Amino acid sequence: MKKLILILISLFLSFLVHAQKADELIGKYHMPNKLDIEIFKIGSKYYGKVIALNGWENGKTTDYKNPDEEKRNEPLVGKIILSDLEFDNEDKMWTNGTLYGPEKGILVDFKVTEMRKNEIEVVASKYFIRKTLIWKKIKS
Repeated sequence: MKKLILILISLFLSFLVHAQKADELIGKYHMPNKLDIEIFKIGSKYYGKVIALNGWENGKTTDYKNPDEEKRNEPLVGKIILSDLEFDNEDKMWTNGTLYGPEKGILVDFKVTEMRKNEIEVVASKYFIRKTLIWKKIKS
């Protein structure tokens, strides 16, 4: 009986450690394209919305390159551009997400490959094109 209790406690503690690691991603980041994004969690998935433009695209404030013409006048601030990102316990990274790139109006596959103290390394890919970028964490 003691062994069973120890196993259950170990499993529970292991789950808590993985959940904490996964949630380290939550926060605000400055992207190389001058947009600031806030990553948050809904259920077990992570999402990101634009929180600041920082002079993006010469002062443009709308999603003017959206392939859907009806959405081109929508404001970028508040727009969810990162969706369905999941933490992979085995690989210790966030995978299976999609990122909308408003500067080109395209949707790309997205993952976070490394978490550092003040930045994250992200990989965006579309077909055979892959780009690795660094997003800087914004200190609160």
